[in-house]
Amino acid sequence: MRPLPAGHSITSPRGWRLAGVACFVMAAAPAWAGLPEVFMSPFVTVGAGLATLCGLASGGYILMLRQRLAAQPAADVAGPSHDRHFRLAAEAGRGIEGLVGLDGCLIWANPAVERLTGHDAAALKAADFVELLVCDRDRAFCRQQLQVLLETGVPADFELRIQRRDGATLWMACHWLPVREEDGRLLSLRVSMEDIQSRKEAEYQQLETVAALRRAQALSEHYLRRSNEERLRLSALLDVVRAGILFMDPDHRVVYCNQAFYEIWGLPPSKSLVGMRDVMLQRMVMDLLVEPEVFLKHLKDVVESRQPSEPVEFHFRSGRVLTSSSRLVPAPEGPRAIGRIWVFEDVTAQRLAARQLQQMAERDPLTNLYNRRRFHEELVRMLADGQRRGEGVGLLAIDLDGFKPVNDRFGHQAGDEVLVRLATAVGAVVRRNEMFFRLGGDEFAILVPSATALELAELARRVTGCVAGLRFTFGDETVAVTASLGIAFSPQQGGGPEGLVGAADRAMYVAKTQGGNRWAFAPAESHAQSLA
Repeated sequence: MRPLPAGHSITSPRGWRLAGVACFVMAAAPAWAGLPEVFMSPFVTVGAGLATLCGLASGGYILMLRQRLAAQPAADVAGPSHDRHFRLAAEAGRGIEGLVGLDGCLIWANPAVERLTGHDAAALKAADFVELLVCDRDRAFCRQQLQVLLETGVPADFELRIQRRDGATLWMACHWLPVREEDGRLLSLRVSMEDIQSRKEAEYQQLETVAALRRAQALSEHYLRRSNEERLRLSALLDVVRAGILFMDPDHRVVYCNQAFYEIWGLPPSKSLVGMRDVMLQRMVMDLLVEPEVFLKHLKDVVESRQPSEPVEFHFRSGRVLTSSSRLVPAPEGPRAIGRIWVFEDVTAQRLAARQLQQMAERDPLTNLYNRRRFHEELVRMLADGQRRGEGVGLLAIDLDGFKPVNDRFGHQAGDEVLVRLATAVGAVVRRNEMFFRLGGDEFAILVPSATALELAELARRVTGCVAGLRFTFGDETVAVTASLGIAFSPQQGGGPEGLVGAADRAMYVAKTQGGNRWAFAPAESHAQSLA
């Protein structure tokens, strides 16, 4: 046997491989000798030798590869850090990935946040993340969900709308996860946000498609009479629906009423009205109305007419205001109707808002007296009525004496108190047919329809006495004011509304130049009257 080459000890890996080959050959010799003669062919011998050498080479290569892998450093197998992998994956994502600090500011976010929101990273890091990005309608909901997350530690998944920099809104699916230190201390919040705007639009489109399919289905049943009647009822409902819906058949029996009808009329929901005659239903609701006989007459007039009725208001005893409208539902063929539909709407809130707006438009906000706008409207109306009836209209222009020193010395709050108390006191001496106005500052006016000079003088006396008798205490001081009045009387002072106001103002300045706390009549034609 040949000795092993130098450097190849039997204990070395290569020596072990050579020894294994030798043992294999020695063990295979007897087996080879026992084979049939056909296997002793040179070609078989060569093929078997080559196969054996290939198997040995493959085994040696596998063993060598395992040794190299075992010797390779662990750091090379581990590859780049997990954090780097995470950051690369997050930056490559289409959705928003970020960390939000406990103060609400963005610590880090991937480039998708700029693409989806339009805000640059610097602006996001300088502001509250929720305040800047979340739509105002979803902001409170988002903060509530995050508060629950911080308290429970349970990740939160919800959908909300974000506000892009250009003002558009975008639906996002959010996943919030608390990030903690090894000791369990909360460090920050991880947020993953996915754009679901397309899905939302698809949902809305699906709803619209379903509605369109339902309408198409209703139209497809056009040739079925009962389905056609139902379609006509729905068509009539869509024409006039506002709130409570009631459908009566030609025999004046209830066919259908919705839940709003029960609520408006205060009927128990458990009571079925289907099949009930109209007279029985009327008896159930008559006690709710201020004028039930008027309502009954309206119902009778509407039923007798075949024309659609305009909305008519009725008042409840509770103060609510109701409107009623109705129309016939025509039959598919012939002139006979298949019934009548009634629509009832509670317009209490609208009427209250209208009254408040009207009051704001014609009332002085401080004293609640009628303002200058209402004064001019009433002056024109009274002059027109007086001219038509042949009656006079009186005007008292009032200006306070000594009000400016009180206002300057004690402040505007003290001046407002003087005006409010004066308005209340003078309003008590003004009669029901006389209208009291605040024109602005310390200027007031009183309009008197169907007035005489004697009645106007008596009214002026009451007003000056009332104002002069008022006392106002501010701190340790007590002050008083008086009033100068100018009286003009139509038709003695002509020129229409402007002429009457001008005459009253000139008379008021005459009274003020005479020392105040008095009244003066505007001159009629070539002479003047003055009363003090």
